[in-house]
Amino acid sequence: MNDAVGGAPGSAGSPHGAGAERDGEPGGSGMEHRGEPGGPGTGCHGEREPLVSVVVPAHNEEAVVAAGLARLLSGAAPGEFDVVVVANACSDRTAEAARLPGVRVLETPVPGKANALRLGDAACRTFPRVYLDADVGLDAASVRALAAAATRPGVLACAPVPEWDLDGVGRIARRTHAVHDRLVAPLRGLAGAGVYVLSERGHPRVFPLPDVISDDGWAHAGFAPHERAVVPEARSLVRPARTVAAHLNRRVRVRLGNRQLAELGRPAPEGRLRPGALWALVAAREVTPLDTACYLAVLLADRALTRFRSRRGGAVRWGADTGSRSRPGA
Repeated sequence: MNDAVGGAPGSAGSPHGAGAERDGEPGGSGMEHRGEPGGPGTGCHGEREPLVSVVVPAHNEEAVVAAGLARLLSGAAPGEFDVVVVANACSDRTAEAARLPGVRVLETPVPGKANALRLGDAACRTFPRVYLDADVGLDAASVRALAAAATRPGVLACAPVPEWDLDGVGRIARRTHAVHDRLVAPLRGLAGAGVYVLSERGHPRVFPLPDVISDDGWAHAGFAPHERAVVPEARSLVRPARTVAAHLNRRVRVRLGNRQLAELGRPAPEGRLRPGALWALVAAREVTPLDTACYLAVLLADRALTRFRSRRGGAVRWGADTGSRSRPGA
């Protein structure tokens, strides 16, 4: 995910079938269908037309994907949500864990979150479309609130307000996160909540999705402020990095992702954070001097590490962010 300040419907089975698809050989259709047949939005048993489609890209998310899907579907009527999980180059049992009633599972050996999102998007049956990180919690009431917001006049995209699961976060990482979250919260928009939603009119602004590090940053920068909305009735549960090391790895991805977006001509519209914003938080006593010192120390390490990795030209790949699920540390 990115805290920058900055497909056609498919027919991959019933919304209640645990169908799976796997990428085929180059030059072919690329998909092998397994599971129940049925046309988009109709199903083979006369199910209701889904309210939304939900795409969940998942790379080695066996530990969390089933719980996230259970949270999403608890309280939802059968067929209310068209849920597509894309198990992306997994070496664990992510696909098996995701095969719950009401979920379609696609499998691909091709790595990359953008590829997973494209495959899931192509299999969606309706609009609006919700793009949900596998390790982020979202309940049925929030999905309905987001779907309602996406149908409001002039709204092309929307996102929930993130809430933070700080259980197990180390002391320095917790202080760093507290400062950073307050700095970016007024400018977050579609990025940083682990979820964003596109209306049918907004969809062409984002898809076909290029191979970017920051898909939510790409989506966020594709809309003017008045075209996107943060929906206060909708909440996502996000697990921040548990350790300083995990936080630094995440921040390097964010910075390199932002740099890539700028090179592609889609920089964050709001621009960079102003240094004065930090001192305003201190003056207002929203953060403590110790919080600020921790944040600045980690920020310096973050920038140095980003420069080092940039000069080495190392590739940044998408994967499960295990640092948000590690044991407590610094």
